[in-house]
Amino acid sequence: MNPKENTQPVVNADFPKQITAPVLSLTLCAIAANGIVAARFPLAAAAQVRLQPETEIAQSGGIRRSPESYKLGGGDRILVEILEVPDLTRNYEVLSDGSVNLPLIGLVSVRGRTLVEATNIIRNAYRRVLKDPIVTVSLVAARPLNVGVIGEVTRPGNFTITLTPGPGVAPSVQYPTVTQAIRLAEGVTGVADIRNIRVRRPQPDGPDQVLNVNLWKFLQEGDISQDIILQDRDTIVIPTVANFNQAEARQFATANFSPPPEKPRSISIVGQVTRPGAYVVIGGNTTSDLSREGFPTVIRAIQLAGGITSEADIRQIQVRRVTRRGEQIIPVNLWQFLESGDGSQDTILQEGDTIVVPKATLVNPAEAGVLANTNFAPPGINVFIVGEVNTSLDPLRLPANATLNQALISRGFFGYGNNRARRNQVELVRLNNDGTATKRTIEVDLTQGINEELNPQLRNNDMIIVSRNGLTKLVDRMNTVIGPVGPATGVLNFISILRSLFR
Repeated sequence: MNPKENTQPVVNADFPKQITAPVLSLTLCAIAANGIVAARFPLAAAAQVRLQPETEIAQSGGIRRSPESYKLGGGDRILVEILEVPDLTRNYEVLSDGSVNLPLIGLVSVRGRTLVEATNIIRNAYRRVLKDPIVTVSLVAARPLNVGVIGEVTRPGNFTITLTPGPGVAPSVQYPTVTQAIRLAEGVTGVADIRNIRVRRPQPDGPDQVLNVNLWKFLQEGDISQDIILQDRDTIVIPTVANFNQAEARQFATANFSPPPEKPRSISIVGQVTRPGAYVVIGGNTTSDLSREGFPTVIRAIQLAGGITSEADIRQIQVRRVTRRGEQIIPVNLWQFLESGDGSQDTILQEGDTIVVPKATLVNPAEAGVLANTNFAPPGINVFIVGEVNTSLDPLRLPANATLNQALISRGFFGYGNNRARRNQVELVRLNNDGTATKRTIEVDLTQGINEELNPQLRNNDMIIVSRNGLTKLVDRMNTVIGPVGPATGVLNFISILRSLFR
């Protein structure tokens, strides 16, 4: 080995000096130690370490663990170490134009360069004043990254992410990932296509590089390489799913890159519910203190609206959701939820959803009893029964699916101890949604099940009028007319009274 080929860095021509054997041994040991540190701490890797090109890293999935691909820019702080020249070993800040002001050689541009590339640039620059310098460049403090998140997220936009040091005696910078950026955008929406997320990465000398991210694979298989490390000026694009899958939507709703359950969501609900309108839904049971447990779903919204009406068609409920590509209609079948326990039918809501509960064309009596016992049915209805009844005029509290017959026989209102009531016919007065009232006569048949003609289901605030039977009417009229008759009454008055009884 020729000793002249292994001299220490000195100023050219001014301080020629040959390396002795002890110095050569020390130099080799330092280089070996530097290689070991680089193997354990990638951010402190020596410039001589060769990395795969970024495109190859992206294809192999290794980009998740490759912070060496970080590109320098204004605001970064780097450590430039030159072996055996301690006066030139120090921290430097990358200026706003991407350059570093180095002693002896002045400004050197490292903008858009990786640590390996910056090391080669600085080493070549110092070769003008030093002979064979051994240079190492490492990142001390990274500048905040600007990352865009657009598409199916709650709050799309541009975000600034401050990098933080990691744990340990030689901490490295913790680089942000796709899921961390999505959390800054308050999570994906319910119609996000998390299988086909794209990360667009600008290139200094060509078109943007596009990296594909499959967060569904990350959730199902634990493939952490899908949660790639971001770089400055990356843009995450989250498309709208073509075919909405309710079961999958519920699965990724539990991920930390989805909106938290306790996040309030403003929704609207119309149709066959007790109180249609706009509501703010949060997770959990809306009727108890456990309001922050569970997810904000269709059932919770219906509970806030006072429950479904007796004419609701729970098989054809729709959730109308505005996406980045237009309105998407999500079908909801709550009968399937009741019948088979398909929890995915209780769709998780997002901001701006509209729930439409249609009117059933035909009411199934057997199903009506089941629906009345669910937690999305009204807790009860108030019905007024007036006329020939044996109790007070206070409203009668009945189950949501109560029928006319059930009201008539409840609590003795139509008991057979009351011989004044007309038992074969009643009148039903109903207040309509448009402010009008309807009145109809119904023939009473206590053997009938739910029947719109003979035994209809009642609604809140219905009024049932029980009239007097024929005999009672006659007796009451006679008492009214005969009451004034006395000794002074003449024959003509008596005859007129008889005539009034048979009019």
